[in-house]
Amino acid sequence: MSNLMQVLLKRRSWAKLPVCLAFLLGVFGWGCQQADENIKPVEYKGPASETYNQVTIYSDSAMMKLKLTAPVEQQLQNGDVVYPKGMYITFYEENKPTTIITAKFGKYDKAKDQYFARNDVVVKNIVKKEQLNTEELFWERQKQTIFTDKFVRITSVDEVVTGVGLTAKQDFSDYTLKQFSGSFVLKQ
Repeated sequence: MSNLMQVLLKRRSWAKLPVCLAFLLGVFGWGCQQADENIKPVEYKGPASETYNQVTIYSDSAMMKLKLTAPVEQQLQNGDVVYPKGMYITFYEENKPTTIITAKFGKYDKAKDQYFARNDVVVKNIVKKEQLNTEELFWERQKQTIFTDKFVRITSVDEVVTGVGLTAKQDFSDYTLKQFSGSFVLKQ
């Protein structure tokens, strides 16, 4: 009788196994379904594309007007462009470089149609041999102007001028300081 009892117990435990498995799967499935309902999707805000050693050339009537180069260019989903490792802009007149803008970080704001440069911004006017140093600069391509509200230092062949805030033509051929703070002569 003990053998018969053992066989019956074994049969019953095997018979209960599919029922137990179905119950456990149901519980886990319900638990996962509850968790999925509580999870909210995260919106991706990173770059849509990333390009290395980017070169962009703007021309008019087959004459180069501007060349923008950057080690890394990130196109964002909203149309903005970020230059996280810096950007270099060269302006041309009659296919000859006249002005160079460099910065360690740059961004193009599509909504404003405006470029922004930050961190060790240098503007060099090759023709006039003048250099502007600042930490932040905006460039409005349509208006062909550059401007900043930050401290600026302008160095020419024989003079250094300092101030806060500046508005200038994009080629840095003509500029206006908002607040003049000083100047000193380099040569006599």
